[in-house]
Amino acid sequence: MVSKRTRAQKFIFVTGGVVSGSGKGITAASIGAILKARGLTVNIQKMDPYFNFDAGTLNPAEHGEVFVTGDGGETDLDLGHYERFLDQELTRASSVMSGQVYSKVFADERDGQYLGKTVQVIPHITNEYQRRIIEAANGYDVLICEVGGTIGDYESLAVIEAIRQFRRRVGHENVLYTHVVFLPYLAASKEVKSKPAQNSVRDLREVGIQPDILAVRTDHQVSASVYEKLSMYCDVDKEAIVALPTAKTVYQVPLRMEEAGIGDYIVRKLSLSPTQPVDLSAWSDLVDVILSEKPAVTVGIVAKYLDHEDTYMSIVESLKSAAWHHASNVKIVWIDAEKLPKSLKPLESVDAILVPGGFGERGVPGKILAAQYARENNVPYLGICLGLQVAVIETARNQLGLTDANSTEFDVSSKHPVVDIMPDQRGVRLGGTMRLGDYPTDLVAGTLAARLYGEEHITERHRHRYEVNNEYREALEGVGLHISGKSPSGTLVEVVERPDHPFFIASQYHPEFLSRPMRPHPLFDGFIAAALQILQPASNQATIGVSTIYEQGRK
Repeated sequence: MVSKRTRAQKFIFVTGGVVSGSGKGITAASIGAILKARGLTVNIQKMDPYFNFDAGTLNPAEHGEVFVTGDGGETDLDLGHYERFLDQELTRASSVMSGQVYSKVFADERDGQYLGKTVQVIPHITNEYQRRIIEAANGYDVLICEVGGTIGDYESLAVIEAIRQFRRRVGHENVLYTHVVFLPYLAASKEVKSKPAQNSVRDLREVGIQPDILAVRTDHQVSASVYEKLSMYCDVDKEAIVALPTAKTVYQVPLRMEEAGIGDYIVRKLSLSPTQPVDLSAWSDLVDVILSEKPAVTVGIVAKYLDHEDTYMSIVESLKSAAWHHASNVKIVWIDAEKLPKSLKPLESVDAILVPGGFGERGVPGKILAAQYARENNVPYLGICLGLQVAVIETARNQLGLTDANSTEFDVSSKHPVVDIMPDQRGVRLGGTMRLGDYPTDLVAGTLAARLYGEEHITERHRHRYEVNNEYREALEGVGLHISGKSPSGTLVEVVERPDHPFFIASQYHPEFLSRPMRPHPLFDGFIAAALQILQPASNQATIGVSTIYEQGRK
């Protein structure tokens, strides 16, 4: 059964064609931003056709980062875009993978929910997709639903059929279809070609969907005649075709869509009732800061998933927003953790070092060396998840003299397992078994962590299996690695820092998931502030106390 709607919600479906990676996620998020700027309540959802159950076990080198929601959902990186653009926390209901849908239908069949009927893609699979769409829409004026992949992908056929049926189910006046296309450029003839976009719309129409809005991505200038052609051949109103040339920053996209009149077009077509005049002034101010001339600070990210920068998407965006907050740019130097044991020279040219999360032993020796280098050379250090654990291992080995100290993730027979698996995770299956989502942390008064946050009780998102071994806590603190954040029970280490260091702090949780372009996360903000003090020690910004920076930034 499809869930009942509790109010007259409106629905906007975003599909893509021609090529993958054309910007459907940014387009969907930007539509959400311009609708929220009118006072409308908006939720957003991603339908991924993959038959994985969730994104938790997908290879980050292939699919990019796994974004974690507050309720513990392991999701596609597009949900990070959604949260940053809408500035609201989403739930696992905003991420639907085909594996979840088919698993639910199979389970219902085993439970006798279909009363002996033959279970088919239509209507059972399509109904389950629609049920999840309606549930995500409840309580909001508008639900925006992005369909992953491109039109023509075999695995997405059931999703496309579900959203085609949906317009008939809820009424034509309540649904809009937006199609994102890419216009390739032929250097030989020096022209942009619209035929692939026309063919993509034709493919969409062949499965029963006529797009209402066409978002046109391009890397080159496009003449008005091309848009005339697209309007005629794709049967889309000229006012509903929005040009989205490659922007200097993705945060320009909501402004460009608003300038093109897409916000008003959506309001008119869906008979929406905005509660306030459009206000995108904060977006304009942000873009002005981003595009202005600014000094740059260099941050070295010691990583091992270097095939795909999207693997660290939220970290990169968090660094950028913190730098913008201090009227600076950030230059990111990607440092291969596997190569560091051969030479530490890449660390010598950076103003600050960040060690992000990760799984598995590969690259860990290099990350341990990065933590040691930062400690010994007073370089600002921010460790995230694994970045905290390698800092603990480095301290144990080089300051406590426990040369074989390690994590049981990397060496189950270590005589000094300073990082160990949580007791309730022993013997469980891989996948969906980690400490995931929001958990509270108590910060110690007077510590750097407490000053950065401006409070002592916080909630942060987690994604890990291993913890600092409590048997070594006292010894670690004895040599200067102070525990400044713990779980409310006091049993789990959440934050460590070095009071005798200019800026050395690491968290077991993932602060990057809560950073916003207009409201940088305290840890990233302090990290960049510390790096700027090294880069520009005489500037006014560099002499502002870290706690003052955060009191200003959080207001």
